[in-house]
Amino acid sequence: MRQKREKREENRRYKQRIKEQVYRFRVNRNNHGTFVPFRLQGDTLHNHSHEHHHHGEAHEHSHQTHLQKKFKFAVLITFCVFLGELIGALWSNSLALLSDAAHVFSDVASLLISWLAIYLSTRPATSSRTYGYHRAEVFAAFMNGLSLIVISGWIFYQAYHRYMSPTEIKVTGMFIVACLGFVGNLLILWKLHGESHGNLNVRSAVLHVIGDTLSSVAVVVGGAIIFWTGWYPIDALLSFLIGGIILVGAVNVTKEAVHILLENSPRNADADTVATHLRSLEPVKDVHDLHIWSLCSNYCALSAHVVVDENTTLAPDRILEQINGELQAQFGISHTTLQLEQVACEQAGNLLCNAQHS
Repeated sequence: MRQKREKREENRRYKQRIKEQVYRFRVNRNNHGTFVPFRLQGDTLHNHSHEHHHHGEAHEHSHQTHLQKKFKFAVLITFCVFLGELIGALWSNSLALLSDAAHVFSDVASLLISWLAIYLSTRPATSSRTYGYHRAEVFAAFMNGLSLIVISGWIFYQAYHRYMSPTEIKVTGMFIVACLGFVGNLLILWKLHGESHGNLNVRSAVLHVIGDTLSSVAVVVGGAIIFWTGWYPIDALLSFLIGGIILVGAVNVTKEAVHILLENSPRNADADTVATHLRSLEPVKDVHDLHIWSLCSNYCALSAHVVVDENTTLAPDRILEQINGELQAQFGISHTTLQLEQVACEQAGNLLCNAQHS
């Protein structure tokens, strides 16, 4: 009798294991995936799984719509500031104010580009654009960064000539217009600053506005110095300062955009660190053919082959759930494609894929 009971229990466990292996599952309310069952190949077991995470898509779409309204407000205010500063610069003959106006004009263009990119990012994916238009935000940041670099070069050029040949400036007009521009830029920063964290596109636009705000402060200070001392070269020196501030921010944004466009690993999740962490998990034995990249500044993806202990009692869906939870918690990686293996494939031994394309 005892042997029969043990035999029945063994059969029950075997059937349960088979059910677990073909179990199609949902990880949680926000993440879903389909597990393709194990298939026998000789004495080895292989698992091919694709785990795709889509976090709060409806919430994200609502947030993007709200963000578009903020950009609409920012474009309107910025254009008004540009017109005011351009007229004031031509009337007062202030290069610092004209430099600021040029920067504001680039702000208008950059905000429009960012606005368009945000709109495109809400468009759904298609059969030909399987990631949708998320990369539009990165391209917008790249274009904004390049435009800022060009503008800073123009400011340096004009400031050099103005320093060598100072001209008289109408201080009152310069001072008043700069103050109005400063107030307008503060309004825009108030609207956009809270949205810049984790979004490279918005951060590039905010950098435009921050640079212009500092420019307005510099122009106000310059106007006060000229009014009290009559030292006109300060106008050119402040223009150099404005150009330098713009250039530093532009280079940083452009470098970050290029980093993403080249599909480099996110700065907080290099391949060696991620692989080491995954190997520390039970029952992971090894990780290879690992790829990590960013689609945009807040969307990281990963694909990998994960070799698991063939004697593990954990069901495949539980292994995947554990790995995905760790990747999300430790590295912010929310979109994964994982292939589970109990016998390593031919790529084993190579953490990264070294395939060459002719």
